[in-house]
Amino acid sequence: MALVDPHSYADDAQARTKHLRLHLAVDFATKRIEGRAVLVFAEPASGPLDLDTKGLTISAVTGSAGNEVLFETFPEDPILGTRLRLKLPAGTTEVLLRYHTSPDAIGLQWLDPEQTEGKKHPYLFSQCQAIHARTIVPCQDTARFRVTYHAEVTVPAPLSAVMSAGPSGTIEGKGTRTFLFDMPQPIPTYLLALAVGELESRDLSPRARVWAEPATVEKAAWEFAGIEEMIVKAEGLFGPYDWDRYDMLVLPPSFPYGGMENPRMTFLTPTLLAGDRSLVDVVAHELAHSWTGNLVTNATAEHFWLNEGFTVWAERRILEAIHGEEAATLGWAIGQKALEESVARFGADSPLTKLRTHLSGIDPDDAFSSIPYEKGARLVVLLERTVGRAAWDAFLADYMKHFRFQSITTEEFFAFLEEKLPGTAAKVNADAWLHEAGLPANAPVFRSEKLEALTALAEGWEKGARPTNEQVAGWNPSETLLYLQHLPRKLSAGDCAALDAAFGLSGKGNHELLVEWLTIAAGSDYEPAFGKVREVLSRVGRMKYLRPLYGALGATERTRALAREIFAAASPTYHGLSRRVVAGVLEKYPA
Repeated sequence: MALVDPHSYADDAQARTKHLRLHLAVDFATKRIEGRAVLVFAEPASGPLDLDTKGLTISAVTGSAGNEVLFETFPEDPILGTRLRLKLPAGTTEVLLRYHTSPDAIGLQWLDPEQTEGKKHPYLFSQCQAIHARTIVPCQDTARFRVTYHAEVTVPAPLSAVMSAGPSGTIEGKGTRTFLFDMPQPIPTYLLALAVGELESRDLSPRARVWAEPATVEKAAWEFAGIEEMIVKAEGLFGPYDWDRYDMLVLPPSFPYGGMENPRMTFLTPTLLAGDRSLVDVVAHELAHSWTGNLVTNATAEHFWLNEGFTVWAERRILEAIHGEEAATLGWAIGQKALEESVARFGADSPLTKLRTHLSGIDPDDAFSSIPYEKGARLVVLLERTVGRAAWDAFLADYMKHFRFQSITTEEFFAFLEEKLPGTAAKVNADAWLHEAGLPANAPVFRSEKLEALTALAEGWEKGARPTNEQVAGWNPSETLLYLQHLPRKLSAGDCAALDAAFGLSGKGNHELLVEWLTIAAGSDYEPAFGKVREVLSRVGRMKYLRPLYGALGATERTRALAREIFAAASPTYHGLSRRVVAGVLEKYPA
């Protein structure tokens, strides 16, 4: 037996699934999916086959000839779930598993009508990264094994279903609608994605479309109207877009991430709908995944930097191509703040601040942070600067061509780098980046006059330095965010009032600015902002915003009481991942 992933029971000595045929019936009354999953093997197989499941009830398994396939389950592991072992007869080419999901599956969030914009119909969305596909489908739930898939999803009329796949038809039934999908490109199971609700779409270009609830779709279409230009800029940097379409779905506010790069159907938080297109550049990150993340991705969570580090680097190359070098530099500076906060959260000596992690016995969700994103991206920049941009771009083209539609390890990447650009890893001391905690001394530095002026002005706050009204009026959202990030975390009530008045922060539609301000206000025990803090925490489930806000509320006895009160009321509306994050923050409060 040779397990390929510390977070999966998949065994490379056993049969490998190459294709899935899924029949999923969505039942909002029971909050379950009734499923039939056909696993088609790369070649005829026999003997044991270990699959990943978590919370699934398996009712029957049959083989390619309709014969019964014996199976057994093993004791549940709190992280991995339950090993499902099939006993395949000789010559088995595929198996059919009948099953249903659990109402509390962490990979699915079921929303009641009142939790949606329209308030009329329920809503369902999935989140399979990192290892939650197993709560929806019995499968070899590791990025190492990629699959193509066909799906037929039956939902109550008049709801619609979308997936991370191309639509291939709709069948109207009696009180139901069945949506057909095909994904011809092989993907890791964490990129399986499903959403069901009252949805409408608007075309943005011949290959891009946005989906959302009817009350949101026009606003989303206006916000993302320029997506085609972004795709064209990305193709100019990284080559042709290989996924046919780039559609987006704006989800309800409980979605725990800013975005999820599900191929053909990127999932996005509604907090990006700022009303002024100031957060559209966030989509550059999810788009960049189409090359650095979906086309070539990490084999396991232990190599996550290969996915997110390359994607942050690619995102900022796209922003540079669209907005210029200054905009990219400000992006690096904003990312630096997130990196420093993650290192502080884990501790500078924590093994979770390494790039090449060892996560056996550790839930990938607990290891999640900005470190693989920002530290990983800085290693990519260092490699780029060492060999020069032209040589690096040529290498990257070779890299993506060589590993196209594959999931690889850190060691495989550096073997390829050594083959194509000998000695480069040694020149940058890659071992220190990969295997040592914290940020190495040779980390790239990003400078610009604008950046230095903003940080100097913010750091002079305690000495009385303040921006003029003219300066404030001339700053774009990234410049304002950088200024706010460098202000003291605790201000007097008078200073909080002046800051809010000068920037109009409490009325911002841009959640990056709003949450940064509210974090300062919460940490400063500034009571006039408590109503807005409650509003945001009660409405938004994005982990990026919940962690700092609840963290800042831990500053005083009064704000800790407020945090516990808000969480008690809001937690039922949060995604399971978000609840875990906030519970972890509250546990660190003083007794």
